[in-house]
Amino acid sequence: MSKRDYYEVLGVAKAADAKELKSAFRKKAMECHPDRHPNDPEAETRFKELNEAYGILSDGDKRSAYDRMGHRAFEQGGAGGSGGFQDFGDIFSQIFGGAGGGGFADMFGGGGSRQERGQRGSDLRYEMEISLEEAFKGKELDIKVPISENCGRCEGLGAEPGASIDTCNTCGGAGRVRTQQGFFTMERACPTCGGQGEYVSDPCRECDGSGQTRVETELDVNIPAGVEDGTRIRLSGQGDAAPRRGGTGQRGDLYIFVSVKPHDIFERDGAHLYCRAPVPMTKAALGGEVEIPTIDGGRSKITIPDGSQSGKRMRLRGKGMSVLRSSQRGDMYVELSVETPSQLNSRQRELLEEFAREGGDEISPASKNFFDKAKNFWDNLVD
Repeated sequence: MSKRDYYEVLGVAKAADAKELKSAFRKKAMECHPDRHPNDPEAETRFKELNEAYGILSDGDKRSAYDRMGHRAFEQGGAGGSGGFQDFGDIFSQIFGGAGGGGFADMFGGGGSRQERGQRGSDLRYEMEISLEEAFKGKELDIKVPISENCGRCEGLGAEPGASIDTCNTCGGAGRVRTQQGFFTMERACPTCGGQGEYVSDPCRECDGSGQTRVETELDVNIPAGVEDGTRIRLSGQGDAAPRRGGTGQRGDLYIFVSVKPHDIFERDGAHLYCRAPVPMTKAALGGEVEIPTIDGGRSKITIPDGSQSGKRMRLRGKGMSVLRSSQRGDMYVELSVETPSQLNSRQRELLEEFAREGGDEISPASKNFFDKAKNFWDNLVD
């Protein structure tokens, strides 16, 4: 027996968009659900046909293949592969029963049937970026997070007020069915109720039968001093509410992932900070003092010994980052970068030329060491 056209099964035009497909599927599913036709042996076959059609047309790639090749796209060896459609209980769960994942819940297991999610609310993820100064001091702030709460219209039941919620005849309310495949017994979500164990005769119009709606919620968050880039902070019980039907009442958790922005002056390595300080050539040669900013907003003076070279590192104890859950602080290391003067006026150039004539080039230790090695290199080549 040849298969009917999928668009005909759903009763939609070929140009129907995703919203029209979903609406048509819901309407047809309510009409031909096997529980509504207990004495009709063909009811389940029609319902499977409906779910198969929706499974293909609701998937962009599969729909494209179907539009090009028809049912041949999903025959053995066809472009769409041998499977061709999702388990129809999974599709029914997406439309009528599952709270769904997506967005904040993707990383922590949102989606699937309520039983598959451990009968608790989904965990949520929130990304937060702070400055290095805020990581040093710690920060208290308010954040707004979209959190799933039980629908106020249906009180989390997923059914219109007054609508019946019946035990599924297929699984007897268990939400799972078993099938025998050779030596193995396979268990999966009930295809009729999508794993709920119950059947809603009239899904809630406010939440589309999911029993939950997203509500933007304001939360107080405390970022401790010394927090590092990539730190994960867990707020227990601040995630999605547990579904009213089949849930234990335990909310999920909210996980805040902290990232610390790069700083213009400081580089961080654990509790220690590193800073490069430019030093004029004259101060490096003669010695002197340089004022350095610190992460706490203060200033520290460091003494530059005469004859200092680029790369010399100086340590300021206790001027680094706060240590998490401790009163201690790391250290700050200042690396000197000796600057060569540019755009000299005539008098400055005259003085430097006089300095060079007085043997100034010969008293540069690194330069003298390098050219002594170069002379030995050339001498050895001659030999």
